[in-house]
Amino acid sequence: MVRRSPIALTAPLEADAPEPGRMSAEGRRKQLIEVAMRLFSQKGFTGTTTKEIALAANVNEAIIFRHFATKDDLYAAILDHKANEVCSVDWLEELREYAARRDDEGLFRLIAVKKFEHYRRDEHNNFMRLMFYSALEGHGLAHVFLERQARPVHDFLCDYIKKRQREGAFRRVHPGLAVSSFIGMLNHYMIMGAFFKNWKLDLTDKEAINSFTRLLLNGLQAGPAAPSLNKRSNSTRKQE
Repeated sequence: MVRRSPIALTAPLEADAPEPGRMSAEGRRKQLIEVAMRLFSQKGFTGTTTKEIALAANVNEAIIFRHFATKDDLYAAILDHKANEVCSVDWLEELREYAARRDDEGLFRLIAVKKFEHYRRDEHNNFMRLMFYSALEGHGLAHVFLERQARPVHDFLCDYIKKRQREGAFRRVHPGLAVSSFIGMLNHYMIMGAFFKNWKLDLTDKEAINSFTRLLLNGLQAGPAAPSLNKRSNSTRKQE
């Protein structure tokens, strides 16, 4: 009987090809990021160990350190992963087109649409929870994310409001406060929907987006001057 050579069974796999039944390096890295984000969002950075992440991902702890040198590096990778999803640079390109046309409603509606899209993609609100934990623990993740992703859009909107004020289209209000008010309305709506399940308004996302946009513009767009809240009225002075 002729014995066949065992070469076919012992030949090494190609360096870039995963073994049958195993994840590719890129797939494993993505899995670890998603598992870590879920655990960090539940227990915070300090309350989550790499051993717990490995157990949840069903891998040896050494696998984590093969992809991420430290737990901080894993945390930073989550930031990069979400930044690629949000990609505010793309937002700015679209916003500039609306700004060039002086399409106030279209511009602010786009912000609301993008915020809602990000909110709906955040499965189980893991990233929202993670950002809160990061801020409460004093970890740099939340600050870095805001500076990279939120700050450019915030500054762009402030500059746009200033320009429209100079043109006489918007009232003289603090641009930063106006932007913060608009983003704050959106954030509050999403936070309440995420963490208080018994709090729900009978609105579709489209209806909410349109309403928030109109609320902002009704306050911004030029019209009869409203009395200043920073000055006491004559009737108030008389009562004093």
